Amino acid sequence: MSEIPACPVCGMEHTYPDGSMYICPDCGHEWPQHAAVREERQQVVRDVHGNVLQSGDSVIVIKDLKVKGASVPLKQGTVIRNIRLVDGDVEHIEGHSDKIKDLVLKVCFLKKA
Repeated sequence: MSEIPACPVCGMEHTYPDGSMYICPDCGHEWPQHAAVREERQQVVRDVHGNVLQSGDSVIVIKDLKVKGASVPLKQGTVIRNIRLVDGDVEHIEGHSDKIKDLVLKVCFLKKA
């Protein structure tokens, strides 16, 4: 493996190999190099609290969000039901609310319902 992966805990890319381990100088996390290969194959989508999200779950918006192309914002506490995961993207989900259809939302503004 020629490319060193980002830290699985904090997401920073300052990691470096040390023997058979990768080390993150930003948060101090250490993990084995063979575990990094497994993690890259299996991407997990997590909400703001670290809960694993799956297609069909319901999530709650934790902050008022402006929505491009819509005249009304997405209010805090809005429930997005029956979400869909975006293939190859662990930072976004697709779904719709009662007032706004076809939303693509960042998971950092969502918590699992």
